Amino acid sequence: MLAIYNQNVARAQSKRSAPPERVVEEPIATKSPNGSVTNVYQSCIAGFWRNATVIWFKNLMNVSFSVTVDGVEGQSSQTCKVELKPWHFWSKKGYKIFEIDIGRQQSGKEPHQIGIYWDLRSAKFSGSPEPCSDYYVALVFDEEIVLLLGDYKKKAYKRTKKRPALVDAVQSLKKEVAYAKKSFSTRAKFAENRGEHDIVVESSTAGPRDPEMWISIDGIVLVHVKNLQWKFRGNESVLVNKQPIQVFWDVHSWLFSGPGTGYGLFIFKPAAALAVDESEKEGSSRGSDSSGGSMFYSTSSKAAENPTRGTDFCLFLNAWKIE
Repeated sequence: MLAIYNQNVARAQSKRSAPPERVVEEPIATKSPNGSVTNVYQSCIAGFWRNATVIWFKNLMNVSFSVTVDGVEGQSSQTCKVELKPWHFWSKKGYKIFEIDIGRQQSGKEPHQIGIYWDLRSAKFSGSPEPCSDYYVALVFDEEIVLLLGDYKKKAYKRTKKRPALVDAVQSLKKEVAYAKKSFSTRAKFAENRGEHDIVVESSTAGPRDPEMWISIDGIVLVHVKNLQWKFRGNESVLVNKQPIQVFWDVHSWLFSGPGTGYGLFIFKPAAALAVDESEKEGSSRGSDSSGGSMFYSTSSKAAENPTRGTDFCLFLNAWKIE
């Protein structure tokens, strides 16, 4: 299970050098009592398929987010961070520009400029650092919106006066770091043509009864683990709207470590994608040939082979129990 975690994180951050501004590392995320949400998307920017990473933070005072766009051909990633001060209403709507590398094949030219437009004045939150509705964040290059987040899409197009990208960005990974006593919740979309699903993990690890755990999706309990002290690691296949999803868990730290010293790890992965990763674990290698007919260069051979589907999606939930 940890091998799957490492493979997906490595794939989502392929060919990324250390960014000039360190946005998030695991030790930093675990220090925040409100956690963080990391979303990785594949988007075509300046002729290259790149990873665009959006990280949401929330503390007692404010919400902030950052956008990191991968460099290409060994070039550095570039990061833009936006802090939304609670006492500055105007900061919840704004615009920033930052530059990205263009690649060695276009050396000598000026770096490309990326624009970020956001409007979170009416954004609603449901306990997570990431807004759940009434907002937009738009990443703009040239005359296209190459990445659009949120449900205020019409407002984003009206404000930016840009057209949609020829190929939509595809989410490849989501990782949420959450803190709670018994119940942890997150949201995920397992297929591009379907809506988001509400995921809740609940547990009972204290008291005279044997510890238990429940994992529900859209209000339906799909995984119920009894005798958790013996089954603290495991996996189970469930169906979500007729789509098979593999659920992995490792809650050893909940039961055998001190409070706040370790988190429970949960992984949700479409089963069809899992079969590919399992073959990789057994030593088989994935082909790296890119499509000869593609008009784009690529930092990821898999994105070039099928840019419309992107990479396998995977959700990671790091659940920290607090007293």
